[in-house]
Amino acid sequence: MSDSENPVLLITGASSGIGAETARAAARAGYRVVLAARSTDKLKALQEELGGEERALIAACDVQKVSDQTAMVEQAVAAFGRIDAVFANAGRGGEPGGFSGADPEVWKDMILTNVLGVGITLQACLPELRKSKGHLLITGSAAGRATIPGSMYSATKWAVSAIGYGVREELRGTGIRVTLIEPGMVDTPFFDERPENALRPEDIAEAVTYALRQPAHVDVNEILVRPTPKTEG
Repeated sequence: MSDSENPVLLITGASSGIGAETARAAARAGYRVVLAARSTDKLKALQEELGGEERALIAACDVQKVSDQTAMVEQAVAAFGRIDAVFANAGRGGEPGGFSGADPEVWKDMILTNVLGVGITLQACLPELRKSKGHLLITGSAAGRATIPGSMYSATKWAVSAIGYGVREELRGTGIRVTLIEPGMVDTPFFDERPENALRPEDIAEAVTYALRQPAHVDVNEILVRPTPKTEG
């Protein structure tokens, strides 16, 4: 298969952690990748690792901005001709303090990134996914399935789950598949403190590529991934 025939995966939040490892796993599976992140400092090295400009495109993108996301899609299509899959992965965590004492400005940035940013990614990318009858994957969280005391982060991930369910119904009959990827605690810079048995970014990348490699008639709706409970003693 020539490079021009290889499928294209666009990843937001691609500069580190789950996004970067998913880019590596997808590249090994034959995908050309669009690496999008607010800060592109780390993306150049990743681009070279994945085969240079012919295999990996860098797009500077603040997912809170419609103009950035529109430009990201335009760059992807100009470089690679199409988009076959999108991994809406950009997100940020919260800070201690709960609803009683957390900084509302931190909440604001988190909500705009985790919720609005995902919505804008969908809106920007869906026209191309309709053309390719492609695959939309969204990073939710196990925190979006649980009640966590004082966690606005958890609230944003409940919202992301709702986005995933809602867009799946909106797209029913279009041929576009929608998968929610819902990790438990992952050992990434996203969290300051992590348990010893935290998942690795590679574990979540494997979940993403599992969903991607299913045949077109198989739609993996959700993948919930949690660390195996620590053995006592």
